[in-house]
Amino acid sequence: MTVEIKKTFDNVDDGIANMLAAANFDYCDGDRFNDVMVAEFKDGWVVKKGSKYIKISTNNGGTAWGFVVNTDTDKKFKKGDLLMCAGYSAPARNAARGNVLDGGFAINWTGPLYLVGPTGYSIKSIKGGVFG
Repeated sequence: MTVEIKKTFDNVDDGIANMLAAANFDYCDGDRFNDVMVAEFKDGWVVKKGSKYIKISTNNGGTAWGFVVNTDTDKKFKKGDLLMCAGYSAPARNAARGNVLDGGFAINWTGPLYLVGPTGYSIKSIKGGVFG
């Protein structure tokens, strides 16, 4: 399922917290997983701040989930832009998948969505809930 992030925020920490709550909501929706798996998923988030990016991981840091731009001086992206993982320790810098400060994007529990169409991230065809 996919969850739409609509709420806007003034700081990146609150935007990330809302996005992770939406990912938890997506993971817990339905009877796909037992209570132990749900608890492990919710408790397994690791948010590590760096000078350029904030790395978001699951499985207690064992799986990279996404990156958020943490600077106003990036040449291509603005602060709060959500980037997909290119690998465990680096983001894909081709295009933002959304912005945690501005809202208006969709995610699922597995991470930021792939780009849809030529305009970049999209909230088209969302079958899940609206969050925030």
